[in-house]
Amino acid sequence: MQIQFNTDNNILGTEELRGPLEDQIVKSLSRFSKSITRVEVHLTDENSHKSGQNDKRCMLEARLEGMQPIAVSNNDATAEQAVSGAIDKLKAALDTVISKSRNH
Repeated sequence: MQIQFNTDNNILGTEELRGPLEDQIVKSLSRFSKSITRVEVHLTDENSHKSGQNDKRCMLEARLEGMQPIAVSNNDATAEQAVSGAIDKLKAALDTVISKSRNH
């Protein structure tokens, strides 16, 4: 499973940020690793230089072998929390899509 990080100009995509988040994504989605070819992570700060609650947005897009991509997003106070929430949503979506594909 390949992880690709994208950040806007307001979030520094340093290794200190990417490393732990990438580990969390790989660990959380490990049971789907045979189906997922790539996960794209898009982190944005929706209020840019202004502070605000839940202004960090994470959009995760899972590319599945032989299937349409699945995208989810989550807003939270920090990038780490936004990613964690998006992972939970993606796991639920993957459970649904993969179980439906096995039933057909």
